[in-house]
Amino acid sequence: MPTVIKRDPKRFLKELRIHYGDVWKMPSSQYLASPDFVVVDPKTGKKTKVSFVSLDDGEVVGVVYDDLS
Repeated sequence: MPTVIKRDPKRFLKELRIHYGDVWKMPSSQYLASPDFVVVDPKTGKKTKVSFVSLDDGEVVGVVYDDLS
């Protein structure tokens, strides 16, 4: 079960870009099959799934996201 964050998805992704150099929108990514977060905009109800991409040694190298339909 992913963590649900009630926040503006655009602002959330903008803040992630500050800390992670690579943030990609990848609708068909295998990493989004079980996302780390689901960001829900409290005003519009828009949902975005977000996952961290990490190497075998556990180092986080990027973030992938896509909107939920």
